[in-house]
Amino acid sequence: MLFDVESFSKKAPPFLKWAGGKGKLIEQIDYYLPIELKLGKISQYVEPFVGGGAVLFHIAQNYHVERFLICDFNEELILVYRTVQQDVDSLVKKLAKIESQYFQLSWEGQKKFFYEVRSQFNASHSTTDFTKFSADWIERAAQFIFLNRTCFNGLFRVNSKSEFNVPFGRYKKPKICFKDNLFQISKILQATEIRYGDFTSCEDGIDSESFVYFDPPYRPISQTSSFTQFSKSDFDDDSQIRLASFFQKLDQKGAKLMLSNSDPKNTNPRDRFFEHAYAGYHIECVKANRMINSDAQKRGKINELLIMNYSQL
Repeated sequence: MLFDVESFSKKAPPFLKWAGGKGKLIEQIDYYLPIELKLGKISQYVEPFVGGGAVLFHIAQNYHVERFLICDFNEELILVYRTVQQDVDSLVKKLAKIESQYFQLSWEGQKKFFYEVRSQFNASHSTTDFTKFSADWIERAAQFIFLNRTCFNGLFRVNSKSEFNVPFGRYKKPKICFKDNLFQISKILQATEIRYGDFTSCEDGIDSESFVYFDPPYRPISQTSSFTQFSKSDFDDDSQIRLASFFQKLDQKGAKLMLSNSDPKNTNPRDRFFEHAYAGYHIECVKANRMINSDAQKRGKINELLIMNYSQL
């Protein structure tokens, strides 16, 4: 099934805020996409760390790809994607109701409403069946989207009890129900297989006609780096090395591969972690607006890495 980009007047952006999202890097990423994708010779797009899906939605709406495969180790996120895929109508109605209620409240009322929804969301976690779609998913997905749009910086963070603990975000009038956007995203997801699991869970679906984009939790570039906020789990250096081995394994399958990560040379010019881990592969630096310094005067554009098993030349 192909997503018909001509059926909508505007292209759909991601419907979730996501730490480390690639919305602002899309143009740079697009430049380095494999020529086979741009020529319509790639039949499948795969994203093992889907997150907010900025690259997924960009490729779905700009290139001719027959099918998509996405994975993530965040079970709440996967539940939301599957709900948008399977019953977007009910989800939109629920979000519209929440948005209407929320905007009728004073600022103090909105804050109280936020924490009430957060408590309900956390209380129902243990009784939620994340493996099988049900009507309960509509409520949970709507709560997740509401919390994402109204919490501090759109962060997803849980404590040791798997409780969402990000505080209220103090936005004046956040958009909660993206009706047209969600319908467009749902149409894209009709051609998408959605899996829960770590990055290796997509291996059996990848072949020589696949393009795989990896956007893992970034390797921290300093002890105080905001990159540490992007992690959905404890993705340490051993995990990064395991990912590099998986990258090599898929390379041997003939798939086209691209991976994003932090550039350790932003803070330590002698740190060659990624040159060693991805020796023999093509590495490019791109500029990104990431906040890696507690001093606002020292914040600005820094380098991130794009690692590919192909060259544009």
